[in-house]
Amino acid sequence: MINKISIKNIATFDDKGIEATDLKKINFFYGVNGSGKTTVSNFVHEPSNPKYNDCQIEWQNDTELKTLVYNKGFRERNFGKGTIPGVFTLGQATKEEIKAIEHKKEEQTKIKGEEVQKKETLEKQTEKRRQLKEEFKEKVWQSIYKKHEEYFKEAFRGAIGSKEAFKSELLRQYEQNDSNLKTIEELKENAKNILGERPEKISEIPVVDFNRISEIETDEIWEKKIIGKSDVGIAKFIQRLNINDWVNEGRKYLQQEDETCPFCQQETITANFRSQLEDYFDETFSDNIKKIQELTEGYVRLFENISNELQQIENNQKDTQTKLDLDKLSSPLKTFSSQGINNKELLNSKLKEPSREITLINTKEQLEAIGGLINAANQAIQQHNNIVDNYETERRKLINEIWKYLIHSNSTEIEDFLRKEKGLEKGIQNISQDVEKLRRDYQTLDTKIKNLTKNVTSVQPSVDAINDTLQSFGFENFRIAPHQTDNNHQYVIQRENGELAESTLSEGEITFITFLYFMQLAEGSTNEDNITEDRVLIVDDPVSSLDSNVLFIVSTLLKEVIKAIKKDTGSVKQMILLTHNVYFHKEVSFINGRIKECNDANC
Repeated sequence: MINKISIKNIATFDDKGIEATDLKKINFFYGVNGSGKTTVSNFVHEPSNPKYNDCQIEWQNDTELKTLVYNKGFRERNFGKGTIPGVFTLGQATKEEIKAIEHKKEEQTKIKGEEVQKKETLEKQTEKRRQLKEEFKEKVWQSIYKKHEEYFKEAFRGAIGSKEAFKSELLRQYEQNDSNLKTIEELKENAKNILGERPEKISEIPVVDFNRISEIETDEIWEKKIIGKSDVGIAKFIQRLNINDWVNEGRKYLQQEDETCPFCQQETITANFRSQLEDYFDETFSDNIKKIQELTEGYVRLFENISNELQQIENNQKDTQTKLDLDKLSSPLKTFSSQGINNKELLNSKLKEPSREITLINTKEQLEAIGGLINAANQAIQQHNNIVDNYETERRKLINEIWKYLIHSNSTEIEDFLRKEKGLEKGIQNISQDVEKLRRDYQTLDTKIKNLTKNVTSVQPSVDAINDTLQSFGFENFRIAPHQTDNNHQYVIQRENGELAESTLSEGEITFITFLYFMQLAEGSTNEDNITEDRVLIVDDPVSSLDSNVLFIVSTLLKEVIKAIKKDTGSVKQMILLTHNVYFHKEVSFINGRIKECNDANC
């Protein structure tokens, strides 16, 4: 059956047009002349004509039936040429033959009903699958693409032409991607270097040697009291008064060949005293003092050099694409600088007072932290430079790793979708197989029905039916007669004396006889193989130029067709009637004692 007819941009209809929706088995349409009724019927007769490109017919379950259209065009196509194509109906068939055909038709109807139900179920399942895909497509677009667009848009290139393209690529990656799983932080960091403009190589950060400064800081001499030789006579006096450093400092002021003491200014400096001082501050003492001086100078020099190198590294890295964590570098760098200044003060105090024990601040922890940051930066630089050297390979690798992360983090949603889709696909496949089997069964029965009807069809019953109707309603001056030429069954319209009457008929007579011919065609076919096929009737103003008596006849004949459609007997499955005659509309749309029955009708 036809569910909907849409007419636009043709004849009297503009781009808004009209739609006849929710059509039923029986449909009555009333409209004045010029309202477009004939345009509707012409479109149904010839929907493939290019002038109807903006018009549409929607069939129930997409099952298209044969359409028979009665309108002015029907009359022009079939009358005025002298002969009319013969209409085959079941002729002299026995009751048993007719019963067998009817039984097969009932089987066909049952199969068609089952097929319709299966198709409806198939449509529902197909729609559920479409909705499932649509919802999944929207979900992954928002929760995956939009969420990660800021960092990974370049990785999605080629898959973002549409939401459908992105969904398809996601499912393809789910089936095929075997990359290693990386964290989102790793992927974002790598994306900065690889997915933007093609990167350039970065120079490695110079490595600073911290070993020597640590060795100096931990030398044992700093905690050693540097004093003179204890077995010298003067030693007990110096050590008891703890004036070792004071005496050592005073030695610098002793003058050669001068007996005046630089401290008391008395002539107390004897040769023996000089000898004891020399023995007390012996070679060992001198060597220790020399070592302290050398280590102090070395430490100060190393500290200044290291500080300058680190400061230069920090400044250089601020002005370039750095892999060095400058925020983390700042704290140990400041701490090292402070510790070094404190250590220099301690070293100076040791130089002045060799007998004093000191403990230098160990800068090893800060230097290891600084060295670790530099090493980490250089490793990152090496990785970066490796990427530059193998850019295309690394880029493809990263894109695959990004997709791997996305499908892994959304695996539950993807698997749920695939499981549901697989279930729907299996159901659709099974139903489709059922529909195909029912279609084959229907065709098999159709072939059997054609074989059964082949030997019992005839054009004569249509001739008799038309003539009986003409005679019963007073049309006695002309009749239909069979006319066969070259194995083609045709009709002619004759007078009682055998003369052809078509050219002398009145308009009302032509309208009536063409309608009777159409009613026979509705029950049969011009092709004897198709007399039982299902069909839809479109009847456009069948009472034009008819008087009231004939109008009643036409109404009566159509009401019989309507009854058969409602009972689902015969080949006519749906009728659409269009008229401008209000009396005819009223008469034909009321059935059985003028009780209106509209369960299967749009009135």
